[in-house]
Amino acid sequence: MKKRLPIFVLFFISIISNAQNKGLGKNDPEAKKILDAVSTKFKSYKAVQATFSVQSENAAGKSIGSKTGTVIMKGNKYKISVTGQDIYCDGNSVSTYDKASNEITITKVDPSANTITPQKLFTNFYDQDFLYKLNGDKVEGGKNLKEIELTPTDKGKPFFKVLLYIDAVANTIIKTKLFEKAGNKFTYAVKSINGTVKITDNQFGLDTKKYPGVEVVDLR
Repeated sequence: MKKRLPIFVLFFISIISNAQNKGLGKNDPEAKKILDAVSTKFKSYKAVQATFSVQSENAAGKSIGSKTGTVIMKGNKYKISVTGQDIYCDGNSVSTYDKASNEITITKVDPSANTITPQKLFTNFYDQDFLYKLNGDKVEGGKNLKEIELTPTDKGKPFFKVLLYIDAVANTIIKTKLFEKAGNKFTYAVKSINGTVKITDNQFGLDTKKYPGVEVVDLR
């Protein structure tokens, strides 16, 4: 069975857990205002559709890969389509189709697990397992962005820093940079986001009958 990419392929990939901040330092109130505004706006959407890209660099600054994709979200349901892979969550189970191996892996959603979903990335993730501070303003692509630095309170994480670039006018995360201790860097950029899109529930289920010859690995 080929190991599937984690759900967090959308942005930070496996960097957030549900552990609460243990008071290892003080958070920046100015950063919190910006992050709260992003969370409030996202929670006002009934459904969301977004496009994104992922760029990877090694310690020498050389590109080691890139991916593009789309995601749709509604309630606790989502569908992620990224280069080589489709991930469906209907709220009860997660089905991952790997195109290269023609394999579908199905797992059960565990509400008690520290599992990241796309919805969590836009809500209160910053108050969980991170210290955060506002670094200042950055201009990119003609936009004035706020750079917020996140530092994991768990020093055992494989990364030591995450940078968020936020459009404080639109209250939207534009880009995220993840810095690994090994020297690799991952940049997750939101290309577009639509909070008024109409999405039906049947878009979140994967019909295995539509994939002739596919191998199904049901781990529920």
